[in-house]
Amino acid sequence: MYRFLLSRRWAVITLVALLLIPAMIRLGFWQLHRHEARVARNELIGRNLTAAPVAFDSLSSPGWSVPTGQTWKTVTATGSYDPAHEFVIRGRTEPGGSSIGYFVITPLRLADGRGEVLVNRGWVESGTDATSYPAVPAPPAGQVTVTGRLRADETTASSGIRDRGGLPDRQFKLINTAQQAKATGAVLLGGYLELVSSVPAAGATPELLPEPDHSDIGPHMAYAVQWWLFTALVPVGLVVLARREAKELAAERKAGAGQDAALVDA
Repeated sequence: MYRFLLSRRWAVITLVALLLIPAMIRLGFWQLHRHEARVARNELIGRNLTAAPVAFDSLSSPGWSVPTGQTWKTVTATGSYDPAHEFVIRGRTEPGGSSIGYFVITPLRLADGRGEVLVNRGWVESGTDATSYPAVPAPPAGQVTVTGRLRADETTASSGIRDRGGLPDRQFKLINTAQQAKATGAVLLGGYLELVSSVPAAGATPELLPEPDHSDIGPHMAYAVQWWLFTALVPVGLVVLARREAKELAAERKAGAGQDAALVDA
């Protein structure tokens, strides 16, 4: 009754099913690992955002790369802004919106003379055209103490943003201290500060960036379970398909036998 399972067609069907099973198991584990990475990221962000603030220059030095475990840590820096070397980062999305504009990056000369810290003061809308420098509120004059979140230098590999030259003056694609140190000759501490507050308080400022969402774990665990359910359904589907075909063949044989009997009686 199930001799059809030895046919070439069923050999191909079985082979495809056997290939799908490990592939879908692997896809399930891939989504599980993404879920675990998302949970670990959320825990890191929450832990670092609530930790006691530390001085930026107690962590960083020129050429320093921010370790993953230090990102989003609350840091402080005291000094005076250097508006002459301010620049903007093109193609950045408005916080909580969809408009494309610029991040405003202003170096802060540290009061202890150890160098400068790049401060992302927030987002502004685009200028009148793609080459014009946008309207940017001036940074506070005099000595200020800023508090913000520690961020790692952006690279093409880490951000997925293609860095390219030929941009208008003081416009860049990435926030990168090595790039700015080479362009200006300033001594810049590695990493940058994403501004949260300033003392004394600033007047008009770019739109501050919100802290990252670290409550959403995403859909990856659900996707993992779906892939594993699909894996379990493959052999079930084979059985159902085989039984259906066997039933159809049996019905065809029965119908054929009935026709033969009718011919004999005739």
